[in-house]
Amino acid sequence: MTTTAESDIAQPGLAAEGLRRIEWAAREMPVVAGIRERFAAERPLDGVRISACLHVTTETANLMLALRDGGAEVRLCASNPLSTQDDVAAALSTQLGVPTFAIKGEDSAAYHRHLQQAAGESPQMTMDDGADLVAMLHRERRDLLDGVIGGTEETTTGVIRLRAMAADGALGYPIVAVNEADTKHLFDNRYGTGQSTIDGIIRATNVLLAGKTVVVAGYGWCGRGLASRASGLGAHVIVTEVQPTRALEAAMDGYRVMPIAEAAREGDIFVTVTGDVNVIDRPAFDVMKSGAIVANSGHFDSEINLPALDAMTEARHRPREFVEERTLSDGRRIVVLAEGRLVNLAAAEGHPASVMDMSFANQALAAEWLADRHASLQPGVYDVPREIDEEVARLKLAAMGITIDTLTEEQERYLSSWEEGTA
Repeated sequence: MTTTAESDIAQPGLAAEGLRRIEWAAREMPVVAGIRERFAAERPLDGVRISACLHVTTETANLMLALRDGGAEVRLCASNPLSTQDDVAAALSTQLGVPTFAIKGEDSAAYHRHLQQAAGESPQMTMDDGADLVAMLHRERRDLLDGVIGGTEETTTGVIRLRAMAADGALGYPIVAVNEADTKHLFDNRYGTGQSTIDGIIRATNVLLAGKTVVVAGYGWCGRGLASRASGLGAHVIVTEVQPTRALEAAMDGYRVMPIAEAAREGDIFVTVTGDVNVIDRPAFDVMKSGAIVANSGHFDSEINLPALDAMTEARHRPREFVEERTLSDGRRIVVLAEGRLVNLAAAEGHPASVMDMSFANQALAAEWLADRHASLQPGVYDVPREIDEEVARLKLAAMGITIDTLTEEQERYLSSWEEGTA
């Protein structure tokens, strides 16, 4: 491990490998690459001090480079103790001029220390994934809040926390909810989480999904994507939900829908993607089959009530990396993946670069928007401006070589008129 005033990383010797993988990811991130090129010419973030708390991956590295080339002074820490790619952290901190504070597998003390280090002494903008950095500033470093002009938030769970803060009047500056952009949640959450969660489960266990019963807890965009991918691999999918409209949608998408207490008796593999707490709890553990696999792809590790499972556990065994088999007092075995943390980032590499291209394009453009307009904004949670969302879609389509139709003047007049109807 190497710790300095400007970094805290595990293995600086991995920097060359990190650089190769960052460059490989860049091949699938043409929108971010184009923004980086424009930023380098225009310098819209010149001198802006950005503290970022994101998953330290190859895709995040490309976002950091775009911000850096736009003139920002960026400091980065991990938004999850198990999501850091140590070679990427090494490349960023030793080769690419981005102070990075992240070590895969870091304990809670190191995680919170890294939040403090990434904040530095005078951040002007935050870029968060889960709102831990924002929460730390508001709880522990309120002396820094006056200097913060704005922030962005990447994920559903973070937006939930921020809206709660805003409702309580506790949020100290404007934050753009990047997750709410169509070019983020319709693609990153659905296709990214769907594919990467399956990837993490398979890498960790080498289990065959075909013929298995997979229980998906939550049918938001992440749950939709996960259910679709599991079904496509031949799994029988059960969805559990608390929101009636989503439950109805899952049923009409062809999945069985039932309470978790019933699904727990049938499932072979369980995945939580809700953003809530104790979604899988003691009553579910009580009736699970021996050998059931439990994983989480929601942001925090609170979706599975591990303390409740701890109380039922008589022995633990780690047959593979990121796999812990619990033997319960009645002899049943329950397998927990990645300590209940994000299985797609802990046991795999997270979302494919192509989908993160859109998410991080939104991040970069939202940072530019905040730098330009922050003086007119009050503290609160803001949606990504529609023009940014649509520009990201246009740029992605162009990068894919796809062209679409445009409205004629006649069609535009018709859509803006109320006078025409049935002839």
